Amino acid sequence: MTFKIQGNVVDIVNLKIFPAEIKVENGIIAAILPLDKELLGPFILPGFVDAHVHIESSMLVPSEFARLAVKHGTVATVSDPHEIANVLGIPGVRYMVQNGKEVLFNFCFGAPSCVPATPFETAGAKLDVTDLKTLFEEDHLSYLSEMMNYPGVLAKDEAVLAKINLAKQLNLQIDGHAPLVRGKNAKEYFSNGITTDHECSQLEEGLEKANLGVNILIREGSAAKNFEALHPLIRSHPEKIMFCSDDKHPDDLLKGHINEIVKRALRKGYNLMDVLRIASLNPIRHYGLKVGLLQAGDSADFIVVDNLTSFDVKTTVIKGIVVFDKGVTLMPRPAISQLNNFDAELKDEKDFAIKAGPTPINVIKAFDGELITDSFLETPLIEEGCFVSDTKKDLLKLAVVNRYKNAKPAIAFIQGFGFKEGAIASSVAHDSHNIIAVGVNDSDLKEAVNAVIRSKGGVAVASKGKVYSLALPVAGLMSDKEGDFVAKEYEALNLKAKALGSSLASPFMTLSFMALLVIPKLKLSDFGLFDVDQFKLV
Repeated sequence: MTFKIQGNVVDIVNLKIFPAEIKVENGIIAAILPLDKELLGPFILPGFVDAHVHIESSMLVPSEFARLAVKHGTVATVSDPHEIANVLGIPGVRYMVQNGKEVLFNFCFGAPSCVPATPFETAGAKLDVTDLKTLFEEDHLSYLSEMMNYPGVLAKDEAVLAKINLAKQLNLQIDGHAPLVRGKNAKEYFSNGITTDHECSQLEEGLEKANLGVNILIREGSAAKNFEALHPLIRSHPEKIMFCSDDKHPDDLLKGHINEIVKRALRKGYNLMDVLRIASLNPIRHYGLKVGLLQAGDSADFIVVDNLTSFDVKTTVIKGIVVFDKGVTLMPRPAISQLNNFDAELKDEKDFAIKAGPTPINVIKAFDGELITDSFLETPLIEEGCFVSDTKKDLLKLAVVNRYKNAKPAIAFIQGFGFKEGAIASSVAHDSHNIIAVGVNDSDLKEAVNAVIRSKGGVAVASKGKVYSLALPVAGLMSDKEGDFVAKEYEALNLKAKALGSSLASPFMTLSFMALLVIPKLKLSDFGLFDVDQFKLV
């Protein structure tokens, strides 16, 4: 396909903007010819890159994720298939890669380094160094995904270091994951060849790590939002910064992606070229992505916007093909196959009862927009010899149900969801993706959990005898439906969850991280309460 387009070329490599005509031939930018006349618009610039994302968290398969992402000018993602790997192992990773090839989009998949993430939960698969070698050599995955097991790195665990050394031998980038790891421990962790961290939540932490030479990924996802804390790094370390979402639920992806972070950074007065390089050039060069930067001879991957203020994307081009234009995604929708690993049995109300014991008990405290939790001691209400929720203190029951085999739920108490009635449940529960639920009473907990079990994965809301759910039959993580449909259905469920009394921006997303045993401080697995700081069950 050959075509020409005129506009103001935003050259982020050579740091200039000039009117030109771009000639595209066979997916390549054949020439960029400067024009003598001044152009009022539009502006043509490299497409945006999400430098770290778990596609599965969008509840969409890669092909559907791409069909939404191109609307916002995203042309590439650095994608960690860690979630489906914890459910299905190598077949799950291969599913993501193959489905991504069904559409014209630049997916860069890494090999998940921590499957399972910890030995303190039930996962569906295990990837050892031999499996990673297979993924690198046979499936051509291009980097080692986030090394979540930072305690293992610091303790020089042989299995952990073997994976890191394999990536080094193959000259591949190694992604980091070191929340609140500072000082001597940070130096030790990153000295192993780990080059990025997307878990910084404090400016001082980001500065310290950037000064160690670490590439800091500023994250704005559906749950974790670190832009406001970290944006000064754009001015102090522009060459060491990238933008990422990490986890983006479908309703949020429908509204925006990396383009939203770009606009926020520009509204704060940061240099245009610095911001655009962070949004594309930095990740492209760091990971060696085969994505064009609007230079002659590059792959024709670019976007057209009406101006450099609102950044409304008019057209997205990938490999010389227009994939989005004038509000319409032009990618064909491929057929979506299913695979899963789900063997839980329906639960009874009594499965969620917990007999009263010694008090006070450990309680998880959740925060809006954070993966990190706190913990405190509290004495819950006791009725008929059992601990029960106390809406006056916002102490609600939290349950994790093994999805891979029939087992008794693990129960704890949590503060921060604010529900006055009902319950929600989800099989999107990082990292092992057992079923996680939070609710006011055992009856609604049972109904919400059973709705997820019946559909072999999904999200559900139960209240006053009514149950609403969205099925996620692909690994219990993703839908086989169209992206727009999933986004609207999920948004409706999220509103129903908020109507139970929660002030959280995204109750389901916050819930999904309450079983994440690699993020401090106190979490719940299907084995029980887990102290991340001590890295042991308590």
